[in-house]
Amino acid sequence: MASLMSTVRLGLRTGLKAECRSFVTSTQPATWTHKSLRTGVIARKKGMTAMWDEWGVRIPVTVLQLEQCQVVQVLNEETHGYTALQIGSTDRSPKNVTTPMLGHFEKAGVEPKRKLFEFTVTPDAVLPIGTELVASHFVPGQFVDCSAPTMGKGFQGAMKRHGFGGQPASHGTSVTHRSLGSTGQRKDPGKVFKGKKMAGRMGGEQATVQSLKVMKIDNELNLIYVKGCVPGVDDQFVKVRDAIKKRGDKIAPLDLLPLPFPTVDPKLVKAMPRELVAKTGGADPYVMKE
Repeated sequence: MASLMSTVRLGLRTGLKAECRSFVTSTQPATWTHKSLRTGVIARKKGMTAMWDEWGVRIPVTVLQLEQCQVVQVLNEETHGYTALQIGSTDRSPKNVTTPMLGHFEKAGVEPKRKLFEFTVTPDAVLPIGTELVASHFVPGQFVDCSAPTMGKGFQGAMKRHGFGGQPASHGTSVTHRSLGSTGQRKDPGKVFKGKKMAGRMGGEQATVQSLKVMKIDNELNLIYVKGCVPGVDDQFVKVRDAIKKRGDKIAPLDLLPLPFPTVDPKLVKAMPRELVAKTGGADPYVMKE
């Protein structure tokens, strides 16, 4: 971990070099437009750590790793009514896969996968079956959306589940300090309305954190470092795709546009340096203002 963090600090001091930017932008086709919608990837959450930018500001980041992420199926408008790509992640033993799914993977010519997700794309962003998606599909400095089930909390009370204030914490209150309180009205309507916030099962629901900044890409280990937190427990499968609310020129710094489209060229990945680090830019926040 110490060597990892020393590498992170060194990379953040230098920022994303000009030769690294050329790997991302030099060979992109002119067909990319601001209305193009690329596919996302399936990553696994590996935990959280911290980075320091070129000014020495500490940035909490979540580490996501791509494992054998491939295109398994192409869904088109003529057959399915919409255009999308089915992406699979993490190879698994064939003995643990049902016979229908084994036929599905054999038809695609890929190894059986542990997790499958669909990503809606525009027709110009369709990829051939079997195409492998790597961490360099994203660019350091761009924004992404991360979706995954939240941590399950089990059966919880109204105070923890909904943030209720509870009952008075005085001596006159007996054994009901954390009670929900009244849930209904009088004889009319004589019922508890549907949707009333009460105690119940908490967590384990699909959640999306939007517009997280990609801080670093590790091409050797297929790691994506995103700023902030991501839903789910460690080793959870996370859907990562371009930020939906940062379309057009807002998706990434102008010097990094266009994004790798429809994905990055594998030949360029081999020529890239191992780590690509985003640069914060701006003014030194520690300089005293006059």
